Amino acid sequence: MNTGVLVALAALWGAAAGSLLPRAAYRFSVPSGEAWRDSCPGQHAIGGWIGWARCADCSARRRGGYGPSAPALTIATALVCAALAAATGARPELGVWLLLAPVGVLLTVVDFRVQRLPDVLTLPLAGAALALLGAVTLVPEHAGHWPTALYAAAALGAAFFLLFLINPGGMGFGDVKLAVGLGAVLGWYGWATVMLGTFAAFLLGACYGGVLVLARRAGRKTAIPFGPFLLSGAFLGLLIGAFAA
Repeated sequence: MNTGVLVALAALWGAAAGSLLPRAAYRFSVPSGEAWRDSCPGQHAIGGWIGWARCADCSARRRGGYGPSAPALTIATALVCAALAAATGARPELGVWLLLAPVGVLLTVVDFRVQRLPDVLTLPLAGAALALLGAVTLVPEHAGHWPTALYAAAALGAAFFLLFLINPGGMGFGDVKLAVGLGAVLGWYGWATVMLGTFAAFLLGACYGGVLVLARRAGRKTAIPFGPFLLSGAFLGLLIGAFAA
């Protein structure tokens, strides 16, 4: 398939998937320990988990929208999927990246909003990554190595668990669970990609924290959400790993 057509189709998929994320992002965006939201700000019941965050009852009062911006999530997911398609090409693992990308965008939004990475997203992400990549090994022309993905998932999860034990205030347990899935994704293209994605995550997180300190919006000990930078670093590592494979 022509690369331009593939990228366009991936962008369309990303736009469609991203447009369905706002309601889930709103419902998941609650502090740790609290139940998921089941009503809009106007206290009307929310039906389902996917779709736009808009309440018909509130719309009559001209306050129908709630949660993150649907256009922003649509554009962000479309760009992520398009970039993955451009880097990966028509290899079969692209299907896995396109299925997991909307979950990564959703986790990024939720963690930025409430500093929480829900288990109902991170654990299935890890399981799905390993299961789907295992299935991809049965398809010709794939460019990865499933055993390395499995070992990397275990290794990165263990490394982040150690960091959590050393400094629980600086590393959340949700980050540990997310690291398992990201280790699987990065490990598909080898250990160099794992190291690159992990290094990028810490570099991006450090830069963000430094900017907040310089802008006097945070102190040196202020907790910041690390999930978005884990995901961003993994995204960059995956792009480079896919392109080089």
